[in-house]
Amino acid sequence: MKACVLLSGGMDSVTVFHQALRDGEVAACLSFDYGAKHNAREIPFAKMHADRAGVPHHVVSLDFMDRLFKSDLLRSGGEIPEGHYAEESMKKTVVPFRNGIMLSIAAGFAESIGADAVTIAAHSGDHAIYPDCREPFMRAIGEAMGQGTYAGIKLLRPFIDMDKAAIARRGAELGVDFAETWSCYKGGEIHCGVCGTCVERREAFLLAGLQDPTVYEQTPELPRLS
Repeated sequence: MKACVLLSGGMDSVTVFHQALRDGEVAACLSFDYGAKHNAREIPFAKMHADRAGVPHHVVSLDFMDRLFKSDLLRSGGEIPEGHYAEESMKKTVVPFRNGIMLSIAAGFAESIGADAVTIAAHSGDHAIYPDCREPFMRAIGEAMGQGTYAGIKLLRPFIDMDKAAIARRGAELGVDFAETWSCYKGGEIHCGVCGTCVERREAFLLAGLQDPTVYEQTPELPRLS
């Protein structure tokens, strides 16, 4: 199967990219610059992994989201909240229907380049706060992608039942250098260590029994493990 991979440059998408390379042909990778505070930090990692594998990499500008959508994840939004993803405050980082928009674009692109599928790294840890990462949504939009394209584009989501620790272990098995990925929503020079994605990243390596190669500004006790 020939797939188009959504490659943000984060540890999940980089891992799913390397799994897709192992399992079949990757026709191209798509990254989306939608005005998130951390886009400038993560997209270069996406390009690095794609270029290294000899896979075409394209960045799609969705600047309208930063202008028109409400989310603290965006440059136009407020401060990034700190704490675990399970906390109510993390809902402020949801970008409304982000995956729906990106997957619609990816479906059209995949058909245009003769691919059979789109691969996304949505996982179980996202389900609590992101409605467009949950399996009911993925099934529905996957059906729409298949019905709405002549090629019957499939939506592959191999990590949908995995947590972040399992993805970290899978990445280690695939030889992924996680130092070459970006998670921090604040988008500073180094990972902050205290925003939702940093907390989840730190927790994942700990639970997976893997050494965390990330440099953090702060490493307070993890809230879910305290």
